Amino acid sequence: MSNASALITVMVNAARKAARDLSRDFGEAQALQVSRKGVADFVSRADHKAEQAIFEALSAARPKYGFVMEERGEVEGADNSNRWIVDPLDGTTNFLHGLPQFAISIALERDRQPYAGVIYNPATDELFWAEKGEGAFMNNRRIRVSARKDLSECLFACGLPFAGRPGRDRALEETNRVLEKTAGVRRFGAAALDLAYVAAGRFDAFWERDLNIWDVAAGAAIVREAGGFVTEIEGGNKFLTAGSILAANPEVYDQAKALING
Repeated sequence: MSNASALITVMVNAARKAARDLSRDFGEAQALQVSRKGVADFVSRADHKAEQAIFEALSAARPKYGFVMEERGEVEGADNSNRWIVDPLDGTTNFLHGLPQFAISIALERDRQPYAGVIYNPATDELFWAEKGEGAFMNNRRIRVSARKDLSECLFACGLPFAGRPGRDRALEETNRVLEKTAGVRRFGAAALDLAYVAAGRFDAFWERDLNIWDVAAGAAIVREAGGFVTEIEGGNKFLTAGSILAANPEVYDQAKALING
């Protein structure tokens, strides 16, 4: 990462610090002390350990920055322009089932807009990162969104509501419309990685509803720096707070938006 800035280096170091414990716990998921946050929504000891490691590393490097963290909540900082948006373990259910589709997600929000993002999957050692104006990368390789234009050749990703979550009928209707026109739909269960895969050209588009800011902030920064479009599903620009997101390459974005919205 010789071309990474001091900011990205701080974020990557925090992610790698948290990853050490996650890597040890992964594969021993059934031995984790697991509590229930809600129906089919698990939080494990691993989440809390990873979040604490990230909090300590980022606080030491940028002591004036605030935080929004999945487990800890909002922590105000002296710097009103910058705050960290952290999901210490995106894809917790995958993690607990021994599926290597999970990630640490860290974003820097500057003046309420995604400025930089790091998404790291310790199981695959794939590190996605971007900073505004500097491009997007996977490990040391520059990445770009795909250039596919024909929907029949495009692969979409989505999120589907699980037990106890509203909106399943709408989500299935959207998925059915996409399935009729595209090469397929994938539901992997980690929104941060879905967004990173759009940035890397693995997916041509991704959409999901009922997400939180820590699910999408880092991925949005990376997709945009990779040349993609990121909006609400209906097209608005408040995806950080509105709860819905659509990310796609510029060639297929309008078609994807129209298809999903019916």
